[in-house]
Amino acid sequence: MKHCQWMSLALLCSTLCIGAERVVDISDAQPGAVPDCFRSALAGTGQPGEWRIVLDDVPTALEPLTPQAQSSIKVPVIAQVSTDPTDERFPLLILDDETYADFTLSVKVKTVAGSKEQMAGIAFRLQDEKNFYVLRISSLGNTFRFYKVFDGARDNPIGPQVQIASNVWHEIYIQCEGNRIRTKLNGEELIPELTDNSFSQGKIALWTKSDSVSYFRDLRISFKPREPLAETLVREAMQRFPKLLAVKIFSTTPAKPELHVIASSDKKDIGRPAGKYERECVSGNTAFAGKSGDRAVVTMPLHDRNGDPIAAVRIEMKSFPGQTDANAVGRATPVIKRMQGRVQSREDLIQ
Repeated sequence: MKHCQWMSLALLCSTLCIGAERVVDISDAQPGAVPDCFRSALAGTGQPGEWRIVLDDVPTALEPLTPQAQSSIKVPVIAQVSTDPTDERFPLLILDDETYADFTLSVKVKTVAGSKEQMAGIAFRLQDEKNFYVLRISSLGNTFRFYKVFDGARDNPIGPQVQIASNVWHEIYIQCEGNRIRTKLNGEELIPELTDNSFSQGKIALWTKSDSVSYFRDLRISFKPREPLAETLVREAMQRFPKLLAVKIFSTTPAKPELHVIASSDKKDIGRPAGKYERECVSGNTAFAGKSGDRAVVTMPLHDRNGDPIAAVRIEMKSFPGQTDANAVGRATPVIKRMQGRVQSREDLIQ
């Protein structure tokens, strides 16, 4: 069953950049199935949500040519169907395999039933069940609101009174860029641009409240993929030190516990196993220097906050007549120092 799909996309940010679009594709899902790529969670109190795939009527893409023509079709949608009326109960369905910083999101939502509440929305830049932003609609209250949850406490909601019909699909739009947040409902920017520094990145989740039965479909997230710190360190080193010819960082990952290239100025090297000097650099906390043709090659360790070696950095520079190993290490040391100031743990390198 294919629930999540990726595709490349040109994103329009403040400048044109290359990014990706995440499409949650449930077109092949069977009714009753639990949505893939998600994790059910609960903010507040009460019973956990009950999330499943259901079939629902969706307007056809084209206008019917005759009055007898079909104007809607049944398609799979994601539904929260539990009706626990606990007041401070907020079921979440977290898209759990990716964290997003700057992104643009659109989703179709529909409130279907609920005696206490009829709400549907999106939690975003979610850290955990006690820290996130929310943008939601309410059909009983006829409101479109944004608010923040910080350490489990909800701040004052922001947003207007507006007619929110139940059993009608509405489109929610969110754009996050740095600390700026823009929102729309059905194409209208009803809330002025917001600024908040609490959360710079986080996960995205479908959100409901209390006994709301709510449906969700067509979730799309356009974003610039996050760059692991190791790749950032290599890229910045090559830019800041123009005399470098190549840089590689060797470490381990949960998926590949043997020492290997996790970042390189030549992307084709990523994944290749470490050689003798890189292994001894980490195991013995030792620096190595030498020559390879007309290049000076230095391999030095990176350390965690406790001073233990967690990676080896191989730096290649153009050699010159009279180049000594000590001189090569001296040339490479500023590069390593700059990297070391950004690294506290092995996990930092791959996040």
